[in-house]
Amino acid sequence: MVNNGLNLEERLEGLVQQAPDRWRLDACGVTRSARPIPTLVHGDAYVPNTHRTRVLLVGGLSGSIEDVNRSLDAIESYVEGGDALAKEVALSAVPCGNPDGLALGISRSNGAGGNPATGYPPPDNGYYGDPHNPESRYLWRWISFNAPDVVLEVRDGIAVRWEYSGPVSRIGTSLNAYPLAEEGSLLNALAEGKPNNLAPVPGLLLTCPADALKPELGKLWAKLSQESALGSSPARLVLDARRGRSPLDVARLLGAVYGHKLNPVIYTQGVSLSGRLRLKELDPEGEDPVPDLVHMVRGYSSCTLEQVFGESKDGSHLAGMVWADELTAATGEKRYAEQLVEIAELYRPSEIGNVPPPSDHDYRPEDMFYGGAILGRATEITGDQTYTDIQVRFLLDAGTQQDNGLFWHDRVTPHFWGRGNGFAALGYAETLAYMPRNHVERGSIRRAHQRHLEALQKFQSPSGGWLEVVDFPGSYPELTVTCMVGYAMARGMRVGWLDDSFKLSLAWAWQFVNERVDDEGGLVDVCTGTGVQAGLREYFDRPAIFGLDDRGGGMALWFACEMERYLRELD
Repeated sequence: MVNNGLNLEERLEGLVQQAPDRWRLDACGVTRSARPIPTLVHGDAYVPNTHRTRVLLVGGLSGSIEDVNRSLDAIESYVEGGDALAKEVALSAVPCGNPDGLALGISRSNGAGGNPATGYPPPDNGYYGDPHNPESRYLWRWISFNAPDVVLEVRDGIAVRWEYSGPVSRIGTSLNAYPLAEEGSLLNALAEGKPNNLAPVPGLLLTCPADALKPELGKLWAKLSQESALGSSPARLVLDARRGRSPLDVARLLGAVYGHKLNPVIYTQGVSLSGRLRLKELDPEGEDPVPDLVHMVRGYSSCTLEQVFGESKDGSHLAGMVWADELTAATGEKRYAEQLVEIAELYRPSEIGNVPPPSDHDYRPEDMFYGGAILGRATEITGDQTYTDIQVRFLLDAGTQQDNGLFWHDRVTPHFWGRGNGFAALGYAETLAYMPRNHVERGSIRRAHQRHLEALQKFQSPSGGWLEVVDFPGSYPELTVTCMVGYAMARGMRVGWLDDSFKLSLAWAWQFVNERVDDEGGLVDVCTGTGVQAGLREYFDRPAIFGLDDRGGGMALWFACEMERYLRELD
């Protein structure tokens, strides 16, 4: 480790303290040494209707202290522009895209065999666990979904030189800028094609010595302060269009893609079948999925549980029947509901106090959802409260909710995995949805659920999503945890076990998900199937799926339907 005299975190914290209403200190990625890539996120960075020009400053990709200092000088230049500049320009910043290189004093390298300054666009694989150059993956995805109007990169150099990429030629001309010709650069790659399946983001590159930086940036600030000097970036326009979709619009889109197969019976597909039935209730003039679903499940409905599940009688497969009661309601055919009750019988422990047999003995949060999806429905179908009692006992005995309100991945794994906390939120929501109102433990379950969601509010990222590791800034914003938590908040406020203090968090969560569903049902950053991992590194490195995914599609469909219901009842 090199002592370069620069404490980057202290400098950024000082800037936030000077203007706490302007910036939030966050991170946009995690290096191989588990060091967050720090960011200053402007309060308008993700607000869709801001009039301000959104500028993202990027620097320090080389890891050199000189480049990082130019970035910090650029932020100070913005601050010195005062209220007049702040009124027109919203500046966010990634002042050091290579914090490992900075810490090690090895410019152009990150100490893991990578160079975050080049190699863009990065390959499609390795999100986000590339062993050599994870910084490039994090920066690539984060910048696109931040969708600034322009990316400004600053570098230290012996002479002043402006360069531009993409549709900013008018501003480039006023700065005497040259077209950027650097092969493999971040700015050139962002300005071409459809980065991250969105659209380009233009860029400006300023290379100059320290004494010239503020005068040169003064020219740019003056230009950007002029009304309509720079319109919204193409990437921002794509996200604006997605934000304009209603939850019903998104549910229709997702219902056309997901919920059309059930092989094997597993929750990652079963949730989507349920989602299509919920969509039909909200959209009676739309496609009727019932004939398709009846045809799809007819082989299962005429079989024994042994024939349906074989050796796969774990919770993830059993919860694949989560649609059964809804299909009975839609068709009048009791066999579906009866089969769900047969599944619920598998949860009866042999002795009081034992873990229900399909559940993991270390009380994973996944089982909070799997059990909640089956046992409450069984009580509603049969009127037998003992099914709910089994689920309630499991939740109360787990002991995995910590003092900060979040859930460990199990009793012996002290990490706050994102989807694990999503499973817990969804499991409690499902339990409360079917729990008799006079149940002796209803208050205990509700309080634990509310404490969990209150804790999650504190860890919601500026973009509106929750992270792969909830309490570790820089781990990637993950889609399924955001869908699950958003669903729990929407359901809770709609039926009255949560108050309106969750309203803003819910709005941000919906915006996050809406932005990450494309017009073909493709999704952004769904954590792959994940058992308990050995440590934080393994959670950081869990692959993030970009594209079609049954698990993410089902959870997004449930969230979209619940959000539509919530908004209708709000009106």
